[in-house]
Amino acid sequence: MTEKKPHPPTHHPGQGAMNPGDQAPEGTPGTGEALCPDCSGKGRLGDEECPTCGGTGKVIEGVSGA
Repeated sequence: MTEKKPHPPTHHPGQGAMNPGDQAPEGTPGTGEALCPDCSGKGRLGDEECPTCGGTGKVIEGVSGA
């Protein structure tokens, strides 16, 4: 069976890169950083890079406001 590899970020980190767990590019108004729900901010799942956050330990999520 062929091992699936996580997709790399769509851009370079710090320049609007998005990982699969991101809801929007970094710096988008109304968003903020949160700990990755899959790796709890560690960036790794076992011996592998976390595919949700791309190994950063964080995801970009929308923030709620009043």
